[in-house]
Amino acid sequence: MSPIRILLVDDHTLFTEGLRSLLETQSDLEVVGTAKNGLEATQLVSKLHPSVILMDVNLPVIDGLGAARLIMKHHPTVGIVMLTMFPEDEYLFEALKAGARAYLLKDTPAQRLLHVIRAVHQGQALLEPDMTKRFLSELQRMASGDKKGPDYDRLSDKERRILTLIAQGATNGRIAREFEVTKRTITNTVSIILRKLQVDNRTEAVIRAMSAGVIELSDDSYENNADLNDQAS
Repeated sequence: MSPIRILLVDDHTLFTEGLRSLLETQSDLEVVGTAKNGLEATQLVSKLHPSVILMDVNLPVIDGLGAARLIMKHHPTVGIVMLTMFPEDEYLFEALKAGARAYLLKDTPAQRLLHVIRAVHQGQALLEPDMTKRFLSELQRMASGDKKGPDYDRLSDKERRILTLIAQGATNGRIAREFEVTKRTITNTVSIILRKLQVDNRTEAVIRAMSAGVIELSDDSYENNADLNDQAS
């Protein structure tokens, strides 16, 4: 039986090398290539024909969610396992909607990861128990018809805080420092906020959130927010 062909997609070399070392101890698994960004991943899929892709959510050029959508469009049989450091619902739901069959934290035990790879290769879709509960709750909420208009209720406390900082003129870099995460993570989170509020840019997001009473600012908060769309970086 041919080994399961695996493509690793992560911009952290040490993590990728460690993952490769683990997978290469398994006779039924073969790492056929690595990519450091989502665009490179989409290009390599056509060349390397992997069966399973292990892909970070936060990637440069094209993030993992965008890459998953592109890959699924042209290679719908590939099994995508999304890997992340952040167990946030927004990434979970978006990853599954993008076509991922599994969503795992990067600190998942090695044996669990190996099991998931083999299961995904066989066409299964797997989630950790706590993620399954959250996903089912979301499906129930959507089935209730509560999906019209901006999705204010699903804005997390973190997202509301980010909106407040945006309204105060904070750049993604400053917000990232406050939350002690990468700027790319904040960029992805802002994109999710825009989708939830059904707007196209940061300015519209702030206006809509303030109109709905989702965030409130004191008068002196307006000093630095003259043009929010220029504050993205």
